[in-house]
Amino acid sequence: MPPTQSQEDLAIRLVLAVKRLRARVRETWPTPVQSLPTSQLAILKRLRDDGPTTAATLAGAEHVSQQAIAQHVATLRGAGLVKTRRDPDDGRKTLVSITKRGLKLFDAVAESRNRWLTRAISAQVPAKERAALARAIELLERLASSPDSDAA
Repeated sequence: MPPTQSQEDLAIRLVLAVKRLRARVRETWPTPVQSLPTSQLAILKRLRDDGPTTAATLAGAEHVSQQAIAQHVATLRGAGLVKTRRDPDDGRKTLVSITKRGLKLFDAVAESRNRWLTRAISAQVPAKERAALARAIELLERLASSPDSDAA
């Protein structure tokens, strides 16, 4: 079933709102981080949260090609934000892990983002609307984890 005009309007508004919010959050990042692509920050977050892993696992988790992950890992390694080592269980594989410098950088980004968002929510979202915001976040999380955009 083709989308209705209302659905298309919602999709456009959502894309624009997410894009603007992302740009605003990015403005809060420490200056050295502002040139770092969001995809590389996502890799740092995954490594911080999940620990060392292979490039293939990162590619699957981030929904990108192994070639894209290889380029990102090379850039992050060159910046001293991640390191690689042979997998002790399978010497054919290489494990990627976040460095102390990568952790410090990621934590600085998270702190600035959280500080800005907390202030923005306090200033722009009245207490009586915060439950609606929580529900909207749940819907966005569901959309983000949707395995198939054609699912109805």
